[in-house]
Amino acid sequence: MIATFNRPDVLQEAIASALAQDGPTEVLVVDDAPGQTAAAMIASLNNPRVQYLPNPVPSGGRPAVVRNLGLAATRGALIHFLDDDDRAAPGFYATARAALAAHPRVGLVFGTVRPFGHPGALAAEQAYFQQASIRARRTMRLGRRWPFVAHMLFKPTLMVCSAAIVRRTAVADAGGFDPALPLLEDVALYTRIIRNTGALYIGQPSLEYRIGPSLMRQTGRDALIAQSARLAHAAYRARYGSAEYWGLKLLSMALR
Repeated sequence: MIATFNRPDVLQEAIASALAQDGPTEVLVVDDAPGQTAAAMIASLNNPRVQYLPNPVPSGGRPAVVRNLGLAATRGALIHFLDDDDRAAPGFYATARAALAAHPRVGLVFGTVRPFGHPGALAAEQAYFQQASIRARRTMRLGRRWPFVAHMLFKPTLMVCSAAIVRRTAVADAGGFDPALPLLEDVALYTRIIRNTGALYIGQPSLEYRIGPSLMRQTGRDALIAQSARLAHAAYRARYGSAEYWGLKLLSMALR
């Protein structure tokens, strides 16, 4: 599933990267732009594997709302929430399917993020995700569930939204994306999924992550991130209890 807003050129690359994967894949594009700017490009593809869904009430920049709309319209047992300016890494879908088939109780699988694009920020992003891969491998050795949850809550995030594939049932059990969060809705959802089912980290690229202008680099993003983090942590405590929350805080202090 791909949520999009006014980026038909890079959206076409995202769609192509999903369709190029091994195994059966369908793509649902949810257009959040008031002018439905992706409609003409989707029609030109004339591909029955690509479906188009305009958001009848554009969200005004709330990714959780758009992704939940698309989630309700998808049919697959496994879902990849691919951003419109990113590309699924070659071979990721086949590896993810095999990993989840081998571990039927696990609800989420993710891999390494490979940044590309804007040279001004590329080196810093590459360094960040190289360290994220190291931290993910270390965390995986400690367990598939609680160490990952502690890391997602209290350490720098291990992944971005498009780096994971999830089971539809795991998303439903976790309540979908939280529309109250202006940002970090993906981190919050994935944290809940991992808490319920565990996660698998695979040591191969899952995502080619475009570095450039986006919602995450807009003016005032630091304040939005701080607000979203406060809301997500409060929601976790309310859902699972303060004892669990503070126990995970202690566990996070032992993680590297």
